Amino acid sequence: MNTQICLVSAQAAANLLPALDGSLKPEKVVLVVTAKMQRQANNLSQVLRENSIKVELLKLGNEHNFHQIANELLELAAQLEGEDVALNITGGTKLMSIAAQRVAETSGWRMFYVDADTDQVIWLGRDETSPQPLEQQLRLRHYLQSYGFSFTKKPDRAQPMPVQQELTQTLSLNVGNLEDAISILNALAQDAENRRSLSVQLNDWQCDSLSLDVLLRDFENAQALQRRGHTIHFGSEAQRDFVKGGWLELHAIQAVHQVTGSLGIRDKAVGLEVIDDASKTRSELDIAFMARNRLFIIECKTARIDKPQGSADRPAPPKANDTLFKLSENCRRIGGLGTRGMLLSYRKLREPELQLASALNIQVVTGADIARLPEKLKHWVTHSV
Repeated sequence: MNTQICLVSAQAAANLLPALDGSLKPEKVVLVVTAKMQRQANNLSQVLRENSIKVELLKLGNEHNFHQIANELLELAAQLEGEDVALNITGGTKLMSIAAQRVAETSGWRMFYVDADTDQVIWLGRDETSPQPLEQQLRLRHYLQSYGFSFTKKPDRAQPMPVQQELTQTLSLNVGNLEDAISILNALAQDAENRRSLSVQLNDWQCDSLSLDVLLRDFENAQALQRRGHTIHFGSEAQRDFVKGGWLELHAIQAVHQVTGSLGIRDKAVGLEVIDDASKTRSELDIAFMARNRLFIIECKTARIDKPQGSADRPAPPKANDTLFKLSENCRRIGGLGTRGMLLSYRKLREPELQLASALNIQVVTGADIARLPEKLKHWVTHSV
C-alpha cells in the first residue's frame, strides 16, 4: 500500500498539498498528532476521507519526550512493514520532525519537505532530486475545511451591469472629491438597512450638498437607486447593499479577476459566509481567494472609520482599530498563520492606525491607491512569504 505519514501542526496546507496531488496521492495517510493538535487532525481527516484516502491516527503520548516519540514511531514502522511509505516532515514540532527523520532513515522510508510558497516537493535522503512541482492546487472549500470551517456554497450573485462596473471605476478615480459624499450615502443606506426599509429621507443640508447630488445621480444612472425629492428609494436589498458599499467589493473582485492569471489565483469568492464547525459562529469575508497555497482576505470599507470616537474629555480610538483587530483575528482563526489580510478603505487612515496595521501584518490600501488596486494586489501576493 502507498502510505504517507504526516506530522500534524496548525498549518494544514503542507499536509494537504502532497496528499491531494495527482502524482503523489497515497492510498492511506497516517497522521502523527499530539493532544493539542487533535482538532486539526480531525479536520484534516475529514478532507482526506472526502478525497477517498484512508486515514489512521498515531496519537503521541508525550510530545516533549524525544525517546518516547521515537519509540512510538518505531512501533508504527513495524506495523507498516512491507508498505511503500513516504514521510512528510514539513509539519509537527521540531522534536517530532527530528525523531521522524531518524526512524525514516532506519526504516527505509522516503522523505520529503513541502515548500508551500513555490508549490514544490523537495525530496530528501536517498531520494534527493531536483524539486518536484506539485500538480494539486488547493481550493477554498478544502482549505477552509482543514481549519474547521465550512460554507454551504459560494454566494449566487447576479452579474453586475456594465453601468455598475463603470461606476466603480469613476468612484475609485475620484476619491478626493467624493470622500464626504460617499460617507453620507453609506450612512443613509445603513440607516435604511437598520430599519429594514428600502427608502430613506434626506435632510435639508443633505439636499443642498452639491457633491452628494452628483453622487446620487451617478448611482441613479447605474440603476442602483431612485431619488424623488427628499426620498431615496432602493429597488431591492441587493441595490441597497450595492450603494452601502457593495460597489467597493465589486471593484475589488474586478481587480482580483484582472490579476488571476499572472498571480496564479486558484479559487475566489465575494461575500463568502464561513461557519466555524465547532462553535457555529458565522463570519463574512468580503473577498477571499487562494494563491501560493495561502488564503488572502480583503475587507472593504466605505464608511468613515478614520475619525476618533468619544468626546473631547473621553476620546476613543477610531473604528479602524476595531476593523483591523477583527480582520487580523479572522485571518489567524479562519486560515492559520499563513493567511494574509488587506483593508481596502475609501478614506485614508491616520498614522497611528497605519502603524497598528503594520504591527498586525495587515496590508492597507486607501484613497487614491484604490484606483491602482491590481498593482497593489500583485505586490501584496508576491511579497506575502
